[in-house]
Amino acid sequence: MTAVWVVVVVVGLATMALKAVGPLVLGGRELPARFTGVIALLAPALLAALVVTQTLGTGDGVVVDERVAGVAAGAGALALRAPLLAVVVVAAAVTAGARALTG
Repeated sequence: MTAVWVVVVVVGLATMALKAVGPLVLGGRELPARFTGVIALLAPALLAALVVTQTLGTGDGVVVDERVAGVAAGAGALALRAPLLAVVVVAAAVTAGARALTG
């Protein structure tokens, strides 16, 4: 097994353990309202962090390139309430166009 597969297995086991802990600890009780609000905000925060790191991150630092234009175009399409498929197509087209123009 390579290191990547070890990480995949460990993360999978940790995910299953975390999902099992909730019902065992709470035993059918409701979460406090404070925790419910935090949990509702976790997914958007994690998604935003992934988008930023994949858009601006490289192995050595921060790079502003064509991907930023694509993400900005996608964000603009989202702001105009375009369907998700249209957002993806617009972002991909702008990124491809920027890469074609910059060589």
